[in-house]
Amino acid sequence: QVQLVESGGGLVQAGGSLRLSCAASGTLSAINTMGWYRQAPGKERELVATITNTRRTKYADSVKDRFTISRDGDKNTVYLQMSSLKPEDTAVYYCYYSGSYYYGSIRQYWGQGTQVTVSS
Repeated sequence: QVQLVESGGGLVQAGGSLRLSCAASGTLSAINTMGWYRQAPGKERELVATITNTRRTKYADSVKDRFTISRDGDKNTVYLQMSSLKPEDTAVYYCYYSGSYYYGSIRQYWGQGTQVTVSS
């Protein structure tokens, strides 16, 4: 099992910044992807950004050039620096962990979610 503990959500005005953090613990894999998804009211959960253990990153088009994902390998922690926030960024943000284990099996885990609200 993998446990994910998120922090950093909150209320911010449009144009402001927030940083989300997510610390992973438990049975971690050396080959893994961590990242963030979000879900706004009435909408499906969508990818925000991910980063692999080799530091390869992927971003949703809607957040490119505004959000930056990074990770601290020693702390098994992933960060999402969000800048130039817009009201449409308002959502519950979920931390995500995907690890490759024995015989190529993939296991995915989710955090509890942290609310980000951007006021106009």
